[in-house]
Amino acid sequence: MDLKTWNNEIKQLREIILNPSKIEESKRLSLSLHTMVHCSIMSGIDKKTFEDELWEGLDEKTFRKSKNEKGRTIAYGFWHSTRIEDITMNLLIAGDIQVFNRESWQERINSNIIDTGNAMLENDIMEFSKDINVQELKNYRIEVGRRTRDIIKNLSTEDMKRKFDKRSLQRILDEGAVLNVEASNWLIDFWGRKNVSGIILMPVTRHQVIHINESLSAKKKSKVNKA
Repeated sequence: MDLKTWNNEIKQLREIILNPSKIEESKRLSLSLHTMVHCSIMSGIDKKTFEDELWEGLDEKTFRKSKNEKGRTIAYGFWHSTRIEDITMNLLIAGDIQVFNRESWQERINSNIIDTGNAMLENDIMEFSKDINVQELKNYRIEVGRRTRDIIKNLSTEDMKRKFDKRSLQRILDEGAVLNVEASNWLIDFWGRKNVSGIILMPVTRHQVIHINESLSAKKKSKVNKA
C-alpha cells in the first residue's frame, strides 16, 4: 500500500466509522491502516510497511542522533508515537493497564522518562536518545501494536461513539503518562473531546504517519550530511 492509498482509506474510514451497519468494515479498515504504520513483524504480514521502509538501511547512530527540522530524533519519534498509542488505547479505550507498565519496559528500554515526551526540548531529546535500547524500544512498539489490534477487533458500534469520563482522563496524569505542564497537558483536553472512533483516527493511525514522515526526513538529512 502506498501513502495515497492509505490516505484514501483514512478518508473512507472517517466516512463510515460511526455507521452501525459498517462496524465490521470499519474495524477491517482500522486494522489495515494500523498495519502500515507498524513493522510487518507486528501484524505478521508479508509486505513492506511504512515503518519497514524507515528501518531499511537505518544505522544506530542515525536512529539516535539525526534530527528532523523540528529537532526530533528518530528514537524520539518512535517513543512518542508508541507511548501515545499505548496510553490512548489501553487507559482510555480499554480502561486497562498500559503495556508499558506490564513488563518493566522503562528499564528494558533504558528510558529516562515514562511520559509522552511532549515537553522535551531539543537537548532533552538528544539526551534521551543517546542511551535508549533500540531493540527493546522496537519490542515495546510491537507489543503495543498487537494489543491495539486485539482491542479494535472487540469494539462494538456502541464503543465507537463512547467518550471518556474525567476519571479515565485524570488517570493518565496520575500515572505520569502525560506531564501536567502546559507543553503536555493539552493532550488531556484534546483526547477528552474525542470518542473512541476519534482516537482510532487520531492518534492511533494518522499521528503515526506524521512521525514516520518526520523520521524519514531525519534519515534523509543524515544521508545528505554523509554525502
